[in-house]
Amino acid sequence: MTASPAEFSFRLLARDGNARRGEIATPRGVIRTPAFMPVGTAATVKCMYPGQVRELGADIVLGNTYHLMLRPGAERVAALGGLHAFMNWPHPILTDSGGFQVMSLSRLRKLTEEGVRFQSHIDGSTHMLSPERSIEIQTLLGADIVMQLDECVALPASEAEMERAMRLSVRWAERSKAAFGEARGRALFGIVQGGDNERLRLESAASLVDIGFHGYAVGGLAVGEPQETMLQVLDYTCPALPQDRPRYLMGVGTPDDIVAAVERGIDMFDCVMPTRNARHGVAFTRHGKINLKNARHADDPRPLDETSGCPASNLYSRAYLHHLVKAGEALGAMLLTWNNLAYYQSLMGSLREAIGEGRFAETVAAIRAGWAAGDIPPL
Repeated sequence: MTASPAEFSFRLLARDGNARRGEIATPRGVIRTPAFMPVGTAATVKCMYPGQVRELGADIVLGNTYHLMLRPGAERVAALGGLHAFMNWPHPILTDSGGFQVMSLSRLRKLTEEGVRFQSHIDGSTHMLSPERSIEIQTLLGADIVMQLDECVALPASEAEMERAMRLSVRWAERSKAAFGEARGRALFGIVQGGDNERLRLESAASLVDIGFHGYAVGGLAVGEPQETMLQVLDYTCPALPQDRPRYLMGVGTPDDIVAAVERGIDMFDCVMPTRNARHGVAFTRHGKINLKNARHADDPRPLDETSGCPASNLYSRAYLHHLVKAGEALGAMLLTWNNLAYYQSLMGSLREAIGEGRFAETVAAIRAGWAAGDIPPL
């Protein structure tokens, strides 16, 4: 077993068109890209044990700064040995900056140049999140990859509003980097903003590259815009980012979104979709999305996907899963979460392998054909 590196680094292993296969090296382990990061909002990937998440192929998980700062508190997590020990996940963790949740969840928020003052959605307590405080919280948590604080604007928005938020995010990026300092073995990512405006996105990207980060995220795209808009933004933003740094598309997305973004050169993804959909009775499979609430599954003894290596996918009947979902049993959410994360990680593995072997286009065509064909016929 080779020793873990002392520094953060990224290397490209293969390219096929714009799709990239690579490795991010961290002291806590290697992250194979393209990578999907399961979301561990409150120091847990909902309905999953950490060992299960790892066994499915996840190299890294995401923790939510906003939720963890409010409960149990960053200082408490630090006193207990950091987030890795706290949640029994000794592998890499990326933490978001908290900015998106402040904008979407908190009450009575007030945005200024200094940061954003807000009331907790949990108990109404008042907090101030500045670029410096966000970096401090993420450092207390012990994150391996830290995100700058940014302002995320919901689309559609006026050009003036997108420009104001983008410029503020660039200034906050400078402050975030100053606060981060020289943290050996850890990384800081800048976040490209600018809505769906090409001029603003390119200005943001150029400004962040001038500041200099270990990696670059594309933010502000998991906010309800059509997929076409998201892909257009990636078409002109990805070429503006350095080839030798990882690229992270924040909050995205469906399997189709992920495949299309990998086609355009994105390396990292996170999304609550596989876990949240599971808790609402929806499974992701090579046949596409399957709603286990539907009555067609009530008498079906077949598994979700007999070809899957995941027990939740190949051992349990659709009839049983339908029963669990309809009865509101916790095991239903657990099994569907297991299935969904298994499918997402299997998808990423297939994409990595295809890029490495120079058959990305053929693999993607086969994946999309499977989705288009739909679920197996009912009995």
